[in-house]
Amino acid sequence: MTGTTPATRVTDLPIRWLREHMHEALTIYGLAMGYDSSVVAGRYGYAVQHTERPGFRAVGAFAATEEGERLVGFGYGYLTAPGQWWHDQVRAALDRRTAKRWLAGAFEVCELHVHPDSQSRGVGRQLLHALLADLPYDTALLSTPDADTKAFRLYRAEGFVDLARGYHFPGDARPFAILGVRLPLRPADRRGGG
Repeated sequence: MTGTTPATRVTDLPIRWLREHMHEALTIYGLAMGYDSSVVAGRYGYAVQHTERPGFRAVGAFAATEEGERLVGFGYGYLTAPGQWWHDQVRAALDRRTAKRWLAGAFEVCELHVHPDSQSRGVGRQLLHALLADLPYDTALLSTPDADTKAFRLYRAEGFVDLARGYHFPGDARPFAILGVRLPLRPADRRGGG
C-alpha cells in the first residue's frame, strides 16, 4: 500500500470522548505547533475546562489503519466572551471599532491542528468546515502564528481577514495574527480562485 493516502473521516466529537482522549489530541497540538512536552502538559487542564464553555463544539479527523482508526487532527471552539483569557487578550489587541464589529457574539476557533504526517491532504480544511458548519454566530475568530505557514494559507484561502498582526500573547515569543471570517463559510466550490 505504499504511495496511497489513507482515507480520512471527519466527524463531530462528543465532549465525553474528547475529554477521554485529550492527551492524544494535545499530542497532535504539540507536534503541529512545535511545542515541547511541558507546554503540552500545561494545556491539559485548560483544554478540559474549555469543554464546559457555552457553545462548545469539537470535530476530529480519523485515518484508517490496519488496527482500525487513529486520530490525525482535531478542532474545537466555543462562544467567546469577556472574562475568557483569549477574548480579553484579543480585545486589548483590537481597536474599539474592530472589536465591536467582530468580537461580540463570535465563535472562537480555539484549537485546530493536524498531525504533521497528515498535513497537506485537505484534512485541515475539512476540519475547519465541519467545525464552523451551521453555527448560529455571525463571525468566527482565531489566532495563528504570524508566518507563512500551511495553517495561515488555509485560513486566508477560506476567507479569513486580518484583524491584528504581529500580536504577542503572553508565554509565546512568536508573533500571532488574529483573523476573522463572516459566517457561514462559503462552500469550497463557490470560493473561486485558488
